[in-house]
Amino acid sequence: MVQARRWWVLATVSAGLLLISLDVTILYTALPTLTADLDADASAKLWIINAYPLVMAGLLLGAGTLGDRVGHKRMFLTGLVLFGAASTLAAFAPSAAVLIGARAFLAVGAAAMMPATLALVRITFDDERERGIAIGIWGTVAVVGAALGPVAGGLLLAHFWWGSVFLVNVPVVLAALVATAVLAPGGSGSKDRPWDPVASVQVMAGLVGLVYAIKEGARPEPDPVHIVAALLVSASGFTVFVRRQRTRTYPLIDFALFRNRQLLAGVLGAGLSMFATAGVELILAQRLQLVLGLSPLHAGLVVASSAVGAIPAGVVVGGLVYRVPARHLIGGGLLVGALGVVLTLLLTPGIGPLLDAGRAAGWVVPGVILTGLGLGAVMTAASAAIIGGAPPHRAGMASSVEEVSFELGSLTGVAVLGSVLTAVYTATVDLPAGTPEAASDSIDEARAVAGELPPDGSRSLLESAAAAFDNGYTLTLVISVAVLAAGGVAARLLLGHRTATATPEEDETPGGGPDDAGAVTGTPPSHR
Repeated sequence: MVQARRWWVLATVSAGLLLISLDVTILYTALPTLTADLDADASAKLWIINAYPLVMAGLLLGAGTLGDRVGHKRMFLTGLVLFGAASTLAAFAPSAAVLIGARAFLAVGAAAMMPATLALVRITFDDERERGIAIGIWGTVAVVGAALGPVAGGLLLAHFWWGSVFLVNVPVVLAALVATAVLAPGGSGSKDRPWDPVASVQVMAGLVGLVYAIKEGARPEPDPVHIVAALLVSASGFTVFVRRQRTRTYPLIDFALFRNRQLLAGVLGAGLSMFATAGVELILAQRLQLVLGLSPLHAGLVVASSAVGAIPAGVVVGGLVYRVPARHLIGGGLLVGALGVVLTLLLTPGIGPLLDAGRAAGWVVPGVILTGLGLGAVMTAASAAIIGGAPPHRAGMASSVEEVSFELGSLTGVAVLGSVLTAVYTATVDLPAGTPEAASDSIDEARAVAGELPPDGSRSLLESAAAAFDNGYTLTLVISVAVLAAGGVAARLLLGHRTATATPEEDETPGGGPDDAGAVTGTPPSHR
């Protein structure tokens, strides 16, 4: 392909990837505004955020295989159409339930696009050196998109209504549709490659059941019957999925891959890095707006400062990943991320012992940057470890595992930490006498109720709600520190000696596993 055209194809698929990444985090700063406008309760808030990564994680494995069958250009174009339609529906959603449905629909388009973006890069770039550069740019775009989400949300809300955070996707989708149709290489795919939609339904049932159980458990008065039923659905879904994969000639996941310690450590690093990133950024963005009263744009700029650490860390680690042992990059990065969350907590005005409540919110920025530095390094190293830990003929499957690891990490981070925040708030809020009970559901409800009270009652309620929210904020950050620290130790132990668990087939394949020191070997991340 003509050189200039190759790079235009990269720009086109990167635009699609940017939209996918932006929509993971763009609601972090828009959530308080749309929650008030749609009268969404605490549970609906979490579903609005989680519907997107939940559905995407369930569909990604099958979407990659379907792309092999029908052609990746066709999958990318289809994904763009679905993404544009869902964005329009979300922008004008009249209720929280419709918005949740639109976010799930949005995830269907994202799942169709995501594997196709990397596959089209692989097909377009024949030269290995150029392909490595292109994949590095691809990965940086994903990080930049996630980092810019809160800022983009805040900037749009400063001038438009909350639906603009979705409507902004539409012109980008239209431009990408035209560019893809003209520039991207075609191909009808391989009709003999099977597609397994049943497996996608099974894993989706497992994920939905698990998330529902977590959210129900965090309610003020959880229903044990609902929790048990959800856990049974989850366990059943995952169980039948695993059994089905073990009997398929072309499984979505070959579980023998996880015998490779390098790949397993990469999955661990990818999931935990996104667990902390998604959970901490969402909760920090809410505190900046709901407790400190910052504008969405100001809150977005503070949260997005993580990119100051994450982007250069990702670039540097991308150059080191084939020379430095993976246990140092993944294990060390998780530990640095844990230190960053500790620093964020210590520098949060009114929370830590160092700064009183009157200090500016910007004091948390050094902690946020350090967190981004550590976890940005982990994301790059984890991607290389997952791809490098699989034999070449499993590269496509490993890419799907990589993408699902990140989405599951984001999903569980928001679900677990968001539910903990809600539970602690409800358990510790001290409502002034005569305050409606609805104020105990969430700080959003408390602020809405406070607007209807006399000045003294309003002030007392807001102070009590802020104190209860800060209790939850503190605990969620402590949990994040513990999870990252434990993950860092586990990754170093996992890669602390020569991997002896690769399958014979992997041992015979060049680049199929780590070397003696646990460094990543094989080719840079690629797809199919």
